[in-house]
Amino acid sequence: MTIREQLEERELEYLSPYAARSRNSKGRKKAEEQCDIRPVFQRDRDRILHCKSFRRLKQKTQVFLLPKGDHYRTRLTHTLEVSQNARTIAKALRLNEDLVEAIALGHDLGHTPFGHAGERALNGVYHFSHHEQSVRVVECVEKQGRGLNLTWEVRDGIMNHQTSGHPHTLEGQVLRLSDKIAYINHDMDDAIRAGILAESDIPAEYRKALGNSGKERLDTMVHDVITHSMDRPVITMSDKVQTAMTGLREFMFENVYMNPKAKGEEDKAVHLIEQLYDYYIRHPELLPRQYLRSMETTGTSMEQTICDYIAGMTDNYAVKKYEEFFVPEAWKS
Repeated sequence: MTIREQLEERELEYLSPYAARSRNSKGRKKAEEQCDIRPVFQRDRDRILHCKSFRRLKQKTQVFLLPKGDHYRTRLTHTLEVSQNARTIAKALRLNEDLVEAIALGHDLGHTPFGHAGERALNGVYHFSHHEQSVRVVECVEKQGRGLNLTWEVRDGIMNHQTSGHPHTLEGQVLRLSDKIAYINHDMDDAIRAGILAESDIPAEYRKALGNSGKERLDTMVHDVITHSMDRPVITMSDKVQTAMTGLREFMFENVYMNPKAKGEEDKAVHLIEQLYDYYIRHPELLPRQYLRSMETTGTSMEQTICDYIAGMTDNYAVKKYEEFFVPEAWKS
């Protein structure tokens, strides 16, 4: 019996009856020989962790565009905080930690530069959403167009991590809630650090229900999910905490996500992305070779290919390409 098979046996003995088991995965689009050490979901997690798109998350906006400071979240640190929340919940509920971590690490791989401003820009010029793009990244963008060939369960969790999604595994449901828990709390922490909010600005009803600090609120939400999902075929929260979390999310949209002080530069970011898209539409020959090859070999439309390329850019690289195309350089003799 291989190490992988031993680990799969351990899953059968230990995991909740509602957990996804590696041995029962619906598999990959392209059949592969099994690893002798790692079960399939652990293998998926490793593939995501080592891919280029994951590394680029460190220079992509979470809330604050190109922040001047070392302590503001980026899309990468957001992803890691989501992963930690999800793993804590999954471990307590005896769900498949490898699966929930793989979904967490991959859920934002398709996010654009400049966060949701970049997403709006690409959606304005071509149908685009970051959860669908994250699946495209792992299926047909990474590895020079070959993709990561992940399991169905991981791809399903990535596709359905947004609020309106309906993941088919409890691990995917854990991730969907963990994403909200993470960004509500850490975006509030960043907003307080930036002087946009003060703790006292948070409505008293939400502080009473969830706690008087970021640490307390995070602890309350995670504990509530665990308590109300234990030994159940669904991941849920109590009505009290769910209502407070929803209200806190609305409060964040009103006071941070739509705040001109935090988002004053977003119109410029949208314009930058739109200009890049238009430039590549007129000059597709300037796309990197792998993207040109993808159009030729897979029949992917030029519009989709350009979205793939721009969505993969970091904030800094998008600014660099914009300057290269639209900002004149000083004369060099």
